[in-house]
Amino acid sequence: MGGEGWMGATGLVVEGAGEAVDRRRIREGTNAYCVRSPDGTSLQFAMPLLVPRPLPGGIEPGGADGAVWAIIEAVKRAAGADTRLRPLGGLDTERPARYAAGIEPVTLVHSDAAVGSDLWKPDEENIFLSDGLHCTVRGAVPYPGPPGGGAPRTVGEKVAALAEGIEEVMRRLPARDLAAAATLSLDQKLLRARLPSMGLVCFIGDGTLPARSYTRFRQHHRVAGPKEGVHIPFHCPEEIGPTEVELPASDRAVTGLGIRRREVFAVAGSNAQGKTTLLNAIRAGEDDHAAGDGRELIVTVRGARTAEAGGQHLNGADVSLFFGSLPPGMTGTPKAAFGQGSGSMTMAVQVGTAVREEAPLLLIDEDRAAANLLVRSTLQEEDVTPLAEILAERPEALGSTACIVATSSLDPLIARADRIMVLRGHGAGAITPAAFRAAYLEYLEQCARMAKKDQEW
Repeated sequence: MGGEGWMGATGLVVEGAGEAVDRRRIREGTNAYCVRSPDGTSLQFAMPLLVPRPLPGGIEPGGADGAVWAIIEAVKRAAGADTRLRPLGGLDTERPARYAAGIEPVTLVHSDAAVGSDLWKPDEENIFLSDGLHCTVRGAVPYPGPPGGGAPRTVGEKVAALAEGIEEVMRRLPARDLAAAATLSLDQKLLRARLPSMGLVCFIGDGTLPARSYTRFRQHHRVAGPKEGVHIPFHCPEEIGPTEVELPASDRAVTGLGIRRREVFAVAGSNAQGKTTLLNAIRAGEDDHAAGDGRELIVTVRGARTAEAGGQHLNGADVSLFFGSLPPGMTGTPKAAFGQGSGSMTMAVQVGTAVREEAPLLLIDEDRAAANLLVRSTLQEEDVTPLAEILAERPEALGSTACIVATSSLDPLIARADRIMVLRGHGAGAITPAAFRAAYLEYLEQCARMAKKDQEW
């Protein structure tokens, strides 16, 4: 390994760590390095380790990432008491808060999204193979001075001791705990693979706890942990037809809400009732979660899309699903538009792309959407067809894509849903489309009477 200072001495640290280092997986500067911290008080390091303890017998390899999760979290919990593990959180340095990501609890077992990359969790760097547990550890120790004399070997010995500490935690963990974590991970993977044959794109199990608590290390909803304090569980309302599914690995049957292929599903309700939280949880259903996360019974097929308002430059984008002509300032045609797109035009591109690419699921949140692309206003131009009218006049335009819309005020769009769930007090209820349309019609008639009275006045 080349370089100067401690980076150049990383090879000597590897030698000092002996057989603990996973030498075949070393990538210098990425998962193997030593560097002095910016304030000069710590030596930060990363090192791939091999703990030669195989996956316990009886655990399906397909759920092995669940077992990896259980081991990593057990190691984190032991770090404060075991001196060998303290470098993981930089607990002996002057500023351990800087390195606390190494021992931050994580309930995410697997995700194809690049979230929480600075956290220690199961991924391609932390995995069971035939020869044992391969894991990449990061942490810090008090700065030992320049890398001369025996300092690199001393740091290497700390790395070797860290590997010993991990192995001891593994040895103490009951095999049944590893098996349970692996089974839960495998349940989610197998159910996700089965959903299409069931005509579903998402399943939300009864008892799900979708709300999140965020920390400085887990600021994205997909990696955030369960909400603390009062947290109302989700239960599928009887009025919208609960679905029962079998969890293939554990052979359990659970009930919940199944989102059907091609359907339009409305999540309605007043402000701050958990609509956005539920949509976030549905998107996070593409990931696998550990017991206690609250979302381990939300399973969504991969490939879901979102559509949001925003401004972007369009370079031959197709907006013809919504636009019959282009506004001033843009060139081309609705099938190949060029220029700076408005919020609604940007959203039109996202919806059109999802439909053309046959995305299994499209999520639209009123709070982030261009409302004028979803429902028509009195002053809207004729050459723009909002989503509510597309669903009313040619619902086949969405192809095989299911659509979930979260809204509190877009009544014309809610009226076009196949099923309507209503969140009140953070609990799930329902209203039939027929009943909603009748209530909406009564509201419009009331508005007409008020307008007529104003005109007479």
